[in-house]
Amino acid sequence: MSIKDIQEEIIEEFDMFEDWMQRYEYIIESGKSLQQIDPKFKTDDALIKGCQSQVWLHGDFEDGKLSFTADSDAILTKGIISLLLRVYSGQNPKDILEAEPFFIDEIGLKEHLSPTRANGLLSMVKQIKLLALAHQAKAG
Repeated sequence: MSIKDIQEEIIEEFDMFEDWMQRYEYIIESGKSLQQIDPKFKTDDALIKGCQSQVWLHGDFEDGKLSFTADSDAILTKGIISLLLRVYSGQNPKDILEAEPFFIDEIGLKEHLSPTRANGLLSMVKQIKLLALAHQAKAG
């Protein structure tokens, strides 16, 4: 599935909810299904700078695709990173670099986060793109 298709699927899912309390609950539930990061990758190098809570992100590059695992010490943040990984994980670096996360604005996520969490969200996207950039040359 393309990055665009996945984002449109997420937007449709969020349209089902009537208010932001339900959306927050859905984000938190998404975080509970996040594939666990291997504890050996929970290092300072894997910590995303600029996040209010601790967020670790690891990317594996195989067969031209980047797959991500992540974790956070905050349940809402864990849910947010799980949505981002749903969009970007399993995609090739070129597509990751070219695709903007338009679903964030479409579902109104950024405006419903505190300024520090919104900055953390942007830092997560930036880190995903940096990992994609690092692997783009390998993808050919």
